[in-house]
Amino acid sequence: MPTYPFLQVDAFTERPLAGNPCAILFDTEDLDEATMLAIAREMNLSETSFVRRSSVADFGARYFTPAGEIPLAGHPTIATVHALVETGRLPWRGEAVTVTLELAAGVIAVDLRLERGRLWIVMNQPKPTFLSCYRPEEILPVFHLTVADVMPDLPLQTVSTGTPQLMVPLKSLEELRRVQVDLAAYQALRQRADFFSVHLFCLQGVEVGQTFARHIVAPPDVLEDPFTGSATGAMAAYLWHYGLLSQPAFIAEQGHWLGRPGQARVEVVGPPQDIQAVRVGGTAVTVLNGELKLPAHPDFRGGNDGRI
Repeated sequence: MPTYPFLQVDAFTERPLAGNPCAILFDTEDLDEATMLAIAREMNLSETSFVRRSSVADFGARYFTPAGEIPLAGHPTIATVHALVETGRLPWRGEAVTVTLELAAGVIAVDLRLERGRLWIVMNQPKPTFLSCYRPEEILPVFHLTVADVMPDLPLQTVSTGTPQLMVPLKSLEELRRVQVDLAAYQALRQRADFFSVHLFCLQGVEVGQTFARHIVAPPDVLEDPFTGSATGAMAAYLWHYGLLSQPAFIAEQGHWLGRPGQARVEVVGPPQDIQAVRVGGTAVTVLNGELKLPAHPDFRGGNDGRI
């Protein structure tokens, strides 16, 4: 019976049962896409990470939501690197180092350093692309909002640092708290749009942050994501590009209203009109450690030799 060691890690938090949980499975070279998707549905988290060897990076990983593979995601990256260190697969002695991770979106660099006695992990997201803009009248009713709720003179625009997400800038926490999803309308919207999910945010924090956000996906995925690192990077690019930040580094918050508070430090690299990358960093904590056992099946090619 094939077995796969795994951890469940809460990312973008310093304490268990906060931030965003991710399951990380190791030694997954023999798993096909259908099996990885089935495991992601079994885990029933925002994402599940499948670690494997890479010929072009230090490690490879594929990220699956319950609906399918996603090319790049933030909290699985933080969680995966944390898990690699915790299990000894990535030897780390507290020094500042950079490792590479091969994802479906390409190879990214991830920085590790020791800060206040904790492992701090920073993912370097690729150069952002600014994609389609949408009429407010097309988007806002899906969330029970109106044109009066959004920041004036700003586009509702899809931005991607690897995964396309629609940016919706709201005036304040009050408007953000009133968001309600018309699920049928949302699913119909996603079918004709160029984005995977929607990131609604404002320029206020609830604790120490300069921004607070809510991130809406769609079933079978978790409807509201506790903390979304890739969208936080895209949001940072959007804010810097459109002149909404006085400096390119800030603290982003998300998840507090879900009972899973999360926090990230964010830095945009490059001038507003020529952003080169976005850095999104945070900490993580392990909450589960075990093995996944799967029955023998023709879909499993087997063989554990030389696994990560």
